[in-house]
Amino acid sequence: MPAENPPGFPFDINGDPDRTINYRSPQPQPQPYAEQPTRMDFGGTQQMFTPPPQQHQQQGQWRQPEELGYDLPPVVHAPVEKRGGPKGLIIALIAAVVVGLVGGGGVWAFSTLSGGGAQPAEALPAGALAYARIDLDPAANQKLALFNIARKFTVTKDAFSGEDPREAFFKAISADNENFEKIDYAADIEPWLGDRIGFAVMPGADAKEPGFAVAIQVKDADAARAGIAKLDAGSDTKTGLAFRGDYAIVSATQAEADKYSTGPTLAESADFTSDMEALGEPGVLSFWGDLGKLVQLGGAQVAADPTLTEQIKNGRFAGALRFDGSYAELAAITRGVTSPIPVTGTPVKLGELPDTTAGALAISGLGEGVKNGWDQIVKSAESAGGGAQFTQFITQAQQQFGLVLPDDLATLLGESVTVAVDSEGLDGNMPNAGAVLATDPAKAGEVLTKVEQALAVAGQPLQLAKAPGDGKLVVATNQDYANKLAEAGTLKDSETFQTAVPNADTASFGLFVDLDKIENLYLQGMKDEDKANLQVLRAVGMSGGYSGSEANFSLRVLFN
Repeated sequence: MPAENPPGFPFDINGDPDRTINYRSPQPQPQPYAEQPTRMDFGGTQQMFTPPPQQHQQQGQWRQPEELGYDLPPVVHAPVEKRGGPKGLIIALIAAVVVGLVGGGGVWAFSTLSGGGAQPAEALPAGALAYARIDLDPAANQKLALFNIARKFTVTKDAFSGEDPREAFFKAISADNENFEKIDYAADIEPWLGDRIGFAVMPGADAKEPGFAVAIQVKDADAARAGIAKLDAGSDTKTGLAFRGDYAIVSATQAEADKYSTGPTLAESADFTSDMEALGEPGVLSFWGDLGKLVQLGGAQVAADPTLTEQIKNGRFAGALRFDGSYAELAAITRGVTSPIPVTGTPVKLGELPDTTAGALAISGLGEGVKNGWDQIVKSAESAGGGAQFTQFITQAQQQFGLVLPDDLATLLGESVTVAVDSEGLDGNMPNAGAVLATDPAKAGEVLTKVEQALAVAGQPLQLAKAPGDGKLVVATNQDYANKLAEAGTLKDSETFQTAVPNADTASFGLFVDLDKIENLYLQGMKDEDKANLQVLRAVGMSGGYSGSEANFSLRVLFN
């Protein structure tokens, strides 16, 4: 059961509603905002998620606690800064929740996927520079996966009690904040706080001082108004508050809240909708941003690099945190970002490494990038203040090593470079390490010979074992490992590798570390509790690709 719909693939409209990996409400198509929650539009067919009868629970509780009620400890969130007064405490509340989710390693960040209904983007205003969304309304399979993962760690096994996740958030962020001493969750927060929160960075009157809008899903508008008023009690200025459908729109002033609660919504933005659909499964936490507009906030420092500004002026990014029963995943895409160096991302071949591989990194297009972008590389080095040193390096390489740049460097890097370390021999003086260069082996061998001869004359001999193969040259720390890398390996058949590195056969870059194979190196001397927590980690993998102005990547952490 993968944790994502691959970018560009449609959502499964006939999937099981309890399995939100296969059933997700896509971002709504541009449409006039209604006061009532909008239905999600599947190409003309409206779908509204209604959970099965056995899942209905009281508001504020996890659905199906009988399945998921493990005794799971409070998440250690980033400390909340004590503020001098109660002004805008609801803003502090939301900000602290976001910090707690993303930072501190809280398993809440892995927890939930939407069970249906209006999303914050349907209430927040169009024209946002950036957007982030948190969904605390998980479907059953996501809760089960979360609890299965969380109970593996001693530091998080008690984090969930099977009850209200919103209360856990409130307690975590209010424990050390004197401004919350008079706030009672059951009386002041629970009656109105919904399951979803969205945050938007808005253009400000001053380009350097952007505004913001927070959309908080509410169950009772009157109770929300009273609760937020209590949070604001005693402040000289009040938090701006307006309502739009199922959401309270909160901002720094009432005028801003009123402005942000009317007009077109972010969900009606063509760029936003298109980017989120390309991203696929939005997960528990999703985010989006307009790079061109955000970079303008950098002011003179950013403007000093016109090349960078030009490259990202039409750029956007989107990402999501999602999870499966055995792994957590951060996926992201960029769109509209141009590069002055044209590069074709050919597939790397991580899967052809030996099945004893402990770790590997592969990237394609370096040779092509060096050759096509040499002038830009030199120019960038000069603009960064290292022009003289870089020129000296080129001169020495040509005179001492007899290299022809950039051609020889491009030949050496070839179509792709894969660096690998084997799990066998890690306890020796020299590990089995090597690189697989997808290039013309004869020409690359000549380049290496030039380097070795020059180093030998300089009294710094370089001893590398070599093994040519079909369209590749292998260099390694010893001949046995070089020969091993030159053969077609079976890492691709490993279930761990397949899960950690999705789409490995088409990825333009990839990373794989089998933590189970190297844990003996870092577990020695650790306390029993720390050792037990680290032994839960199984592997780390990353894969992605780039084509023209678009790029994507997936980063996964696997658990035993």
